[in-house]
Amino acid sequence: MKTGTALAKILKLEGVEFLSCFPNNPLVDPVAEEGIRPILARTERVVVNIADGFSRVTNGQRIGVCAMQFQAGIENAFGGVAQAYGDSVPILVLPGHAGRKHLGISPDFDAVRNLAGITKWAASINLAARAPELMRRAFTQLRSGRPGPVLLEVPHDVAQEDFPESELRYSPPKAMKTAGDPQDIREAVRMLLAAKRPLLWAGQGVLYARAWDELREFAELLQLPVMTTLGGKSAFPENHPLSLGAGGNSTTKAVDHFLREADLIFAIGSSLRVWFMGPPIPDGKVIIQCTLDERDINKDYAVNHAVMGDAALVLRQLIQEAKSQAGPEGRKGSSSVAEEVRGIKKVWLEEWMPKLRSDEVPINPFRVVWELMQSLDPAQTIITHDSGNTRDQLAPFYEATTPRGYLGWGHSSQLGYSLGLALGAKLAAPEKLVVNVLGDAGFGMCGMDFETAVREKIPILTVLMNNSEMGGYEKHIPFAAEHYRLKYITGDYTKIAEGLGGYAEKVEHPARIAGALKRAKKIVEGGKPALLEIITRAEREIPFYW
Repeated sequence: MKTGTALAKILKLEGVEFLSCFPNNPLVDPVAEEGIRPILARTERVVVNIADGFSRVTNGQRIGVCAMQFQAGIENAFGGVAQAYGDSVPILVLPGHAGRKHLGISPDFDAVRNLAGITKWAASINLAARAPELMRRAFTQLRSGRPGPVLLEVPHDVAQEDFPESELRYSPPKAMKTAGDPQDIREAVRMLLAAKRPLLWAGQGVLYARAWDELREFAELLQLPVMTTLGGKSAFPENHPLSLGAGGNSTTKAVDHFLREADLIFAIGSSLRVWFMGPPIPDGKVIIQCTLDERDINKDYAVNHAVMGDAALVLRQLIQEAKSQAGPEGRKGSSSVAEEVRGIKKVWLEEWMPKLRSDEVPINPFRVVWELMQSLDPAQTIITHDSGNTRDQLAPFYEATTPRGYLGWGHSSQLGYSLGLALGAKLAAPEKLVVNVLGDAGFGMCGMDFETAVREKIPILTVLMNNSEMGGYEKHIPFAAEHYRLKYITGDYTKIAEGLGGYAEKVEHPARIAGALKRAKKIVEGGKPALLEIITRAEREIPFYW
């Protein structure tokens, strides 16, 4: 058999279900012959985004794999890989290569060298005999340590070389996990119990470790108020009495209040990186950080104490140690923190209710968020924002109640990222309603891949909030939008979606949002992608507290 076939058989042994791809790549035909579904997208970046969304929803238990052409293909995919790297998403990227005789010859694009800075590990299969070894290394990197994209380049001449079937000896590598040092665990709990106003800060490491039950048990044991980062949103149920919501570029008043009042921040599964994914930590706080990557420690903040290890294993240790130091019931009898949280949430929602239930025309975007909350069942929905306004409007108010019911992202924060993410999420969880919320600028980046959803029969619901400005921030309105008044040339996105074979509906009055959502959901449940274009005003007010 050929080496390309050997690689396809290894992917099959690894349980790979589909290959998101853009031709020309030497693996597309071999994987199809092995029963792995090729999913062709319109753009290479979306190819990567699909794999990304799949890995997120499965928390890396099933790995998204993508492939594209050498040179122009992997060059176009660069942004998608950079986003996955910034958000620590485990995906396998398999670009082609023109052949080994072209190595080092200008203007040949060296994918391994050029993407080394945005991948966890990058290599090229330089010999057919090394294919199993390099795939084993790739999946070891994907399953162990800090999640991140891995790149393995497949030269066309290597893929066409003969590979002896007897030499295909491959077993999928297991994930390697480490627990925390017992002494570090004891000290962390001692410091936490000594604090007067502790705050539990949960990142997406809790999701990848599937440690949401342990997180909830730990918070309830010690009656800790819990905020998540944007990436960690949904790791803790936001309808829980101790939930403050998610903190990011925008946030809730409860997050702001408790963060300012806290004397100790206890971070678990978080890099404590400040850039859209988490709020800035005010000065004067004691910080305890639990992470599996030593590069996170003392990065943006000086950390007073650290625990290294997998979030699930560390949380189990913390629970046992807390019971040892504070008693089997801990602080379960106290309700003061929950009452404080409830009071702040009540006041905050009252402040924002005029916008959330606004009857303005054009429609206030917060009214769209409100209608989504009323129309969707969060336990049966996966929803994701796009970059910019939709992120900052949706994240604080949409209540995520189940793990990965909300996909928060943004270390790179690329416009148009949400569509591919939704496609991958639907492939991972076909029983869920998958919704991506984006603006007119975001749709301009990814809109043609709505046709991918139609052609590949991946029924997602796209909610396009069109404010005709390609932006909306008061201090950062794009010059072109202000100068040329885009509302006169913005176009009709429903016609685009219909032309690409999907269902589309335009909504211009707030009273019609609920009905449109009901109709779109029915269409999606019937197996067809749908797009709702909702004409909104440019809302300048965002729940910023920093």
